Amino acid sequence: MLPVRMFFALSILLFSQIGFTVTVPDDETLLQSLLEQAKDFDELKPEREQREASIHIARSLLLSHYRKQDIDKSLSDKVYDNYLSSLDPQKLYFLASDIEEFEPYRYRLHGALKTGQLEPGFKIYNRYQERYIESLTKKIAFIEDHFDSLNFDLDEYILADRKDQPWAKSQQELDDVWRKRIKSAALSLKLAGKTVEEAKDTLLKRYRNQLKRSLQARSEDAFQAYMNAFTTVYDPHTTYFSPRTSENFNINMSLSLEGIGAVLQSENEFTKVVRLVTGGPAETQSTLKAADRIVGVAQGVDGEMVNVIGWRLDEVVDLIRGPKKSVVRLEVIPAEATLDTDTKTLKIVRDKVKLEDQAASKSVLELERNGAKKTVGVISIPTFYADFSAMQSGDPNYKSTTRDVVKLLKELQEETELDGLVIDLRGNGGGSLDEANQLTGLFIEKGPTVQIRGANDRVETMTDPDPQLVYGGPLIVLVDRLSASASEIFAGAIQDYGRGIIMGSQTFGKGTVQSVRPLNHGQLKITQAKFYRISGASTQHKGVIPDIVIPETVDRKKVGEDSLEHALTWDAIEAAAYTNQNAVSPFTQQLITRHQQRFEQDPEYKLLLEEIGLLEEQRKKKKVTLNKTKRMLEDEAFEAAQLNIVNKRRKLEGKEPFKDIEAWEEYLEAEANKGSTEPEPDFVVKEGAEVLLDLIELQTQVAAKSAA
Repeated sequence: MLPVRMFFALSILLFSQIGFTVTVPDDETLLQSLLEQAKDFDELKPEREQREASIHIARSLLLSHYRKQDIDKSLSDKVYDNYLSSLDPQKLYFLASDIEEFEPYRYRLHGALKTGQLEPGFKIYNRYQERYIESLTKKIAFIEDHFDSLNFDLDEYILADRKDQPWAKSQQELDDVWRKRIKSAALSLKLAGKTVEEAKDTLLKRYRNQLKRSLQARSEDAFQAYMNAFTTVYDPHTTYFSPRTSENFNINMSLSLEGIGAVLQSENEFTKVVRLVTGGPAETQSTLKAADRIVGVAQGVDGEMVNVIGWRLDEVVDLIRGPKKSVVRLEVIPAEATLDTDTKTLKIVRDKVKLEDQAASKSVLELERNGAKKTVGVISIPTFYADFSAMQSGDPNYKSTTRDVVKLLKELQEETELDGLVIDLRGNGGGSLDEANQLTGLFIEKGPTVQIRGANDRVETMTDPDPQLVYGGPLIVLVDRLSASASEIFAGAIQDYGRGIIMGSQTFGKGTVQSVRPLNHGQLKITQAKFYRISGASTQHKGVIPDIVIPETVDRKKVGEDSLEHALTWDAIEAAAYTNQNAVSPFTQQLITRHQQRFEQDPEYKLLLEEIGLLEEQRKKKKVTLNKTKRMLEDEAFEAAQLNIVNKRRKLEGKEPFKDIEAWEEYLEAEANKGSTEPEPDFVVKEGAEVLLDLIELQTQVAAKSAA
């Protein structure tokens, strides 16, 4: 017979996906049951299969990983710090005395990992569980007994980030940190319009759910946490998947096919949004953004919010997934939030993301230059896709990025006389390497497109498979921080060939290749190769640096390969044999000068800089007040500044300004409910077209002088 706590957990996970209501005991009865269980929580112990898997993982990393790194004392030091940081990143649970007790492990883990001795990892995890459960029971007791006496008139502050703080020397010191965190969460709820009783009830449910989840921890949780502290010191994309997680390995595919359309990853105790799938429900229906962290999931419009802090990624995915047209609500910490107690709730109607919703699309810009009408085509590519099942079944009309772009180019060329072409790769997180190779081939006659170096140092070069030049005219490629992997390969090749201008912001920098290896227990996703541009420069870590830089609002400290611990470094190999067409570099500085002169006068660019400045100020905050009046004034000032920027944009568009923040939020919700609409070309696309016309003008002037 299942233990009571396990039965309720399984019921909630299963029925949440099909919309049934689960009958559970009342909150007080369940809470008392949880508190009783917390007193008798058993320590977790390693299993034989896990010991064997540890040995296999160590051997695979040592022999097959791209990064040549011995499993020695130096690596033990990194694993130790990585493990503590992954379990307690904000130093909220462990005491200095715990760390002192663990310190002898710092230079001993390497031998234990190679021989399947998992006791050190389990001992640390069990202590973490003990401290975590103890803190939750204390928080629950504090809220029940002292919540009403919280004084929001005092001049107290809470640190926005504690990761660089020393470990607490006493339990009393940690208790005071937690008192302030509870106070901060309560203040956020009060300012959001909750009554004292509602705020108290919300926090009790939040901590009760966390306690319930912590009491369900099993041996596999400890093993997976420990192994990933080991694997990720090789690089952040090398990951151990438990047998349960292996079933959900393709998280991106699972969510994008029927769910919210978001790529998620675990980041310490949180579930972080990596990027949104173009055309997916999250992108079209909500304000969910990259680097937001999901802390709660609720079913339907009024289902209870289940706190998912500390949950495994596969468990969070199970809650988010569900039938098409059903509603899921997410409680998220916005990327721009100063504190992890500041959250907002988003409603998303689950749906299936169809291939055509992510397909390349076209539009046309009409501009005037020196009294003459100019036409620039725009092709937006959300991802590098290919319908492999249709291809394998012999369907002659199967969809792929390259085939669709060829079709769109022909349509543009038939509809009008193109002066230039903009390829928009902003937000394109990559996809099929073969498609990136073939797409590059549309814009060059022949030659290499990308180099791939394996762990054995052997270099493979991919080349243009088709000598046909589909488009040889003026070209600009737009990129941003979320352009990654295949996008970087394409943009890098266009830049190296001097075939076109790259404009936007520095790209993500994901230049590694992973493969999945089965283990006796679970799977290992391991980095085995690295991408290099034809110039020899890696796309890893640095990504692609645009010829013309346009700043953006994304926080580079939170999004991008260089924001990840232990990411492989940038380096270079020998260049491939190719010919730079030199069509852009002679004019780059003049193009930058003209662009800057235009942008200095562009009101939309000024608003972009204003918005970036506002977000940067918010990110710089080291501490946040717990005084109600001061916090309210700070929040109101930030919201007023946001609304001011929004209304300035609306004025530029000839629209009525919003009278207050509530009117803006109501508008956003109404727009989200409408679903996907064809977006208008933004000012960056329009500026791209202007830069293209500058290039054509400069090239024409040089040609005229040469002819004379």
